[in-house]
Amino acid sequence: MRPTLVRGSLLFGGQLLRLGWLQARSCAFAVALFAGMASVRLLPAGPIPPYDLLLVYGVSLTALSWLVGWESRRDVAAIAVCHLLGLVLELVKVGVGSWSYPEAALTKVAGVPLYSGFMYAAVGSYVCSAWRILEVQVSRYRPGVVTAVSAGAYLDFLTDHWLPDLRWVLALTLFWVSAGSMVHFTVGRIRHRMPLALAFALIGFLLWLAENIATCLGAWRYPYQLPVWHPVMLGVWSSWALLVPVMFVLIHRLATDRAARLRPTVVLAP
Repeated sequence: MRPTLVRGSLLFGGQLLRLGWLQARSCAFAVALFAGMASVRLLPAGPIPPYDLLLVYGVSLTALSWLVGWESRRDVAAIAVCHLLGLVLELVKVGVGSWSYPEAALTKVAGVPLYSGFMYAAVGSYVCSAWRILEVQVSRYRPGVVTAVSAGAYLDFLTDHWLPDLRWVLALTLFWVSAGSMVHFTVGRIRHRMPLALAFALIGFLLWLAENIATCLGAWRYPYQLPVWHPVMLGVWSSWALLVPVMFVLIHRLATDRAARLRPTVVLAP
């Protein structure tokens, strides 16, 4: 084997392992949240319902993350807004029967336990942390049109049971308006880049995998999972891939102060 090929293979392997470690650090809040979900299911039945325990755990985890420096004050603000957006989505989707939270709880509103917003907050936490840890920069980014399409995607999630579902139209539009936009990130001393649309798709796929774990743990259930658990339909991947830009736009909007740790360097497209 040629020495250059060996060096290239070692470099690629080292970069891949280091990227995995940096991604794991970025997922600290999400990992801790899922660990709490699993732990609650292992506890014997007690006076406090699991959904209520998870709400207490989520609030405590957010406070602890801020105190130990996992999250900045700006991160916590972004997480709180993601939590609120998630709760609104949950109220609509549970109301129309898309999925359900079958267990009883004191902190349920219209069938939705208040802890459920933390799963969307975990996505916001990941984006905030990855932006900082990977030293993300975005080039040729079109904030106005990406924001408009992302807002349209969120509204489509809320109205697709009464109005035509425009998910695939919005997905193609998002791909078009983000064409040429690149995400630049650092692994060790090497800068890498990938298309922004590809980043949305990859994160959406990881969230689909995480949703399989969450439903298996009983965090919520789709109607077809109520009798016996089955994997989440692959089509849900597209939903997550469209929801990620909503979080991305939100955090970008909150990261406008040059002194803030999250602020990316953005080169606007001509």
